[in-house]
Amino acid sequence: MPHEAIDTFGFGSFFKYMLSPLLQLFFYDRSSMISGSRVRITPNTVIFRGPAAYRDIYNAKANVQKGPFYEAWQKDKKGINTFSTRDRKEHAKRRKMLNQSFTEKSLRAAQPFIIKHVDRWNDLRTEEDVGEDQWSEVMNFAEVSDKLVFDIIGGDLCFGTSFDIKEPEDNPIKAIPHAVVQYMQFLYPLTRSPMLELVLWLKPRGLDSFLKAMTPPHIKTYVDFVDDCVAKRLDLYGSQKNKPEDEQRQDIFWFLCDAKNEDGGRAYSASELHAKANMLIVGGTNTTSVTIAAIMFYITRNPVQYNKLVHEIQSKFSSPKQIVHGPKLISCTYLRACINKSIHLSPSGPSELPRQVLQDGAIINGHYYPEGTFYGDSEVFRPDRWIPDESNGIPQEDVNILRSNFHPFAQGSGSCPENNIASVELLITIARTLHRFDVRRPPEDENGVGEGVPTAGWGMRKRNIFQLKDAYISVRDRPMIQFRKCA
Repeated sequence: MPHEAIDTFGFGSFFKYMLSPLLQLFFYDRSSMISGSRVRITPNTVIFRGPAAYRDIYNAKANVQKGPFYEAWQKDKKGINTFSTRDRKEHAKRRKMLNQSFTEKSLRAAQPFIIKHVDRWNDLRTEEDVGEDQWSEVMNFAEVSDKLVFDIIGGDLCFGTSFDIKEPEDNPIKAIPHAVVQYMQFLYPLTRSPMLELVLWLKPRGLDSFLKAMTPPHIKTYVDFVDDCVAKRLDLYGSQKNKPEDEQRQDIFWFLCDAKNEDGGRAYSASELHAKANMLIVGGTNTTSVTIAAIMFYITRNPVQYNKLVHEIQSKFSSPKQIVHGPKLISCTYLRACINKSIHLSPSGPSELPRQVLQDGAIINGHYYPEGTFYGDSEVFRPDRWIPDESNGIPQEDVNILRSNFHPFAQGSGSCPENNIASVELLITIARTLHRFDVRRPPEDENGVGEGVPTAGWGMRKRNIFQLKDAYISVRDRPMIQFRKCA
């Protein structure tokens, strides 16, 4: 079920921010934590679940804005992007400019890059001499999917170059996807500090410089990598912007460079493009890669669902080359159901999406919350439940309930701008791969790395669930997968 968190600070002074953790520890009656569809996990945090609460919080007219959590991700005062902008009017203006870069035109421009990398990614399996009756070497699919998605988003679609980290040759850039995760893990505790308001006050007063100096070397390497790539991409844009359209390299970054503000000038400064690039890499690579790995985890553990998915793909397309964005691919209802169920079980963004109530308060799920309140945001792999089928006991009403609780790309003005590209990437990758190859969980994978362990802590015990760790993005390891050419 979707969930939304609330932080009710109501503290106005430096000393109260400092005392907040102590107040939470000593003066809260935990017997009042749970109330129906609301769970108060600390004195100033309530988690909601249910479609009504989600609509109340994230609809376009809701009297809320993003919480301070978002501002904490901003590297410095120049590193402004749509993600970290909290003011509603300013966010609306920035989102309008950003939407210019994610249109049907940009989606069509992205498809050749996606197909090129997916096909090459699959070709690498054939170069390993994987025969029709021979399974490939066991591979960590978290790493394999990271390399594919980074080459698509972090390389071709964002920076206009192919980094080719999926290739077998040594390449220093292969460490970058891991550095992205470390970057998020480094900053995430700061954004969750109980003294977050104090942190935000200190950031422009020396904390930003201190954090920059204290950043671990491998994360500095990632930051320098982004800066270098943006500089090169700006040079490429400058050399091509006056050329005919068929000679322009129209990737995501091209459309960002070409976006216009309300006065007709360039929408983004160089520093803002740097911030946008970081947002695209973090938001566009890890999220899609996690979902691809999750799909492989579930279908290799559920043979009935796996066979049904493969049958749908191979019966609709006579060859992998036919699998392109369009009505035929969209009509693969079971493929989309498998993607939805995998996201539902193992979301690529497990964190809540905090929102702050503005003046005059707001009604959330039938309860009034005053100004200054913050809102952030079964376990069986059965994709059929997403497809109405009265003969199998799946009424349309039940599917509607599932869909009303399913927001993988968020909703409203804060929704993910890359959702269409991510969806096409997922559909094409899974469909083209399963058209060419059988996949399986290795027989020797007895310990089930990537799944829950009965002796682990609460929430990590179920073996049928792909395990993720929250760093705003999802951090994960495995599953182990093998490939074999389809007969």
